[in-house]
Amino acid sequence: MADILSDQELHAAMAERPHWETRDNALERSVQAPTFLDGINLVVHVARAAEERDHHPDIDIRYTTVTFRLSTHSAGGITAADVDLAGAIDSQVDQLGN
Repeated sequence: MADILSDQELHAAMAERPHWETRDNALERSVQAPTFLDGINLVVHVARAAEERDHHPDIDIRYTTVTFRLSTHSAGGITAADVDLAGAIDSQVDQLGN
Protein backbone atom coordinates (compact mmCIF):
# COMPACT_ATOMS: atom_id res chain seq x y z
CA MET A 1 0.00 0.00 0.00
CA ALA A 2 1.22 3.50 -0.80
CA ASP A 3 1.98 5.91 2.02
CA ILE A 4 0.06 9.16 2.41
CA LEU A 5 2.33 12.17 1.90
CA SER A 6 3.30 14.11 5.00
CA ASP A 7 2.32 17.78 5.19
CA GLN A 8 5.91 18.72 4.30
CA GLU A 9 6.02 16.33 1.33
CA LEU A 10 2.65 17.57 0.11
CA HIS A 11 3.71 21.20 0.43
CA ALA A 12 6.86 20.49 -1.63
CA ALA A 13 4.86 18.62 -4.27
CA MET A 14 2.29 21.40 -4.53
CA ALA A 15 5.06 23.94 -5.15
CA GLU A 16 5.80 22.02 -8.36
CA ARG A 17 2.09 21.75 -9.31
CA PRO A 18 0.75 25.33 -9.04
CA HIS A 19 -2.45 24.57 -10.99
CA TRP A 20 -3.56 21.98 -8.44
CA GLU A 21 -5.42 22.50 -5.17
CA THR A 22 -5.78 20.19 -2.21
CA ARG A 23 -9.38 19.57 -1.24
CA ASP A 24 -10.80 16.84 1.03
CA ASN A 25 -7.68 14.62 0.92
CA ALA A 26 -7.37 14.90 -2.85
CA LEU A 27 -5.63 16.92 -5.54
CA GLU A 28 -7.96 18.78 -7.89
CA ARG A 29 -7.51 20.75 -11.09
CA SER A 30 -10.03 22.19 -13.53
CA VAL A 31 -9.10 22.89 -17.12
CA GLN A 32 -10.97 25.03 -19.62
CA ALA A 33 -10.65 23.40 -23.05
CA PRO A 34 -11.12 25.49 -26.20
CA THR A 35 -13.93 23.22 -27.39
CA PHE A 36 -15.96 20.29 -26.10
CA LEU A 37 -14.09 17.90 -28.39
CA ASP A 38 -10.72 19.22 -27.16
CA GLY A 39 -11.84 18.44 -23.61
CA ILE A 40 -12.87 14.92 -24.58
CA ASN A 41 -9.54 14.37 -26.37
CA LEU A 42 -7.73 15.57 -23.25
CA VAL A 43 -9.64 13.01 -21.18
CA VAL A 44 -8.65 10.25 -23.63
CA HIS A 45 -4.96 11.16 -23.32
CA VAL A 46 -5.20 11.34 -19.52
CA ALA A 47 -6.99 7.97 -19.48
CA ARG A 48 -4.07 6.42 -21.37
CA ALA A 49 -1.56 7.89 -18.91
CA ALA A 50 -3.69 6.63 -16.02
CA GLU A 51 -3.87 3.12 -17.48
CA GLU A 52 -0.06 3.04 -17.87
CA ARG A 53 0.23 3.87 -14.15
CA ASP A 54 -2.71 1.72 -13.02
CA HIS A 55 -3.86 4.79 -11.09
CA HIS A 56 -7.12 6.41 -12.15
CA PRO A 57 -8.51 9.91 -11.53
CA ASP A 58 -12.08 10.94 -10.99
CA ILE A 59 -13.03 13.03 -14.02
CA ASP A 60 -15.92 15.45 -14.36
CA ILE A 61 -16.76 16.92 -17.78
CA ARG A 62 -19.03 19.95 -18.00
CA TYR A 63 -19.08 21.12 -21.61
CA THR A 64 -15.57 22.61 -22.02
CA THR A 65 -14.53 22.39 -18.35
CA VAL A 66 -12.78 19.20 -17.31
CA THR A 67 -12.02 18.62 -13.63
CA PHE A 68 -9.54 15.98 -12.47
CA ARG A 69 -9.52 14.71 -8.89
CA LEU A 70 -6.71 12.50 -7.60
CA SER A 71 -6.63 10.51 -4.39
CA THR A 72 -5.34 7.07 -3.50
CA HIS A 73 -8.51 5.62 -2.05
CA SER A 74 -6.80 2.52 -0.67
CA ALA A 75 -4.43 4.74 1.36
CA GLY A 76 -7.09 7.25 2.34
CA GLY A 77 -5.40 10.33 0.93
CA ILE A 78 -2.77 11.83 -1.35
CA THR A 79 0.26 9.71 -2.24
CA ALA A 80 3.22 9.97 -4.60
CA ALA A 81 1.11 8.18 -7.23
CA ASP A 82 -1.33 11.11 -7.22
CA VAL A 83 1.48 13.66 -7.61
CA ASP A 84 2.95 11.60 -10.46
CA LEU A 85 -0.37 11.44 -12.28
CA ALA A 86 -0.89 15.18 -11.70
CA GLY A 87 2.39 15.75 -13.54
CA ALA A 88 1.24 13.57 -16.43
CA ILE A 89 -2.05 15.48 -16.57
CA ASP A 90 -0.16 18.78 -16.56
CA SER A 91 1.86 17.57 -19.55
CA GLN A 92 -1.31 16.70 -21.45
CA VAL A 93 -2.87 20.06 -20.60
CA ASP A 94 0.29 21.84 -21.80
CA GLN A 95 -0.12 20.10 -25.16
CA LEU A 96 -3.71 21.36 -25.25
CA GLY A 97 -2.36 24.88 -24.98
CA ASN A 98 -3.59 25.80 -21.48
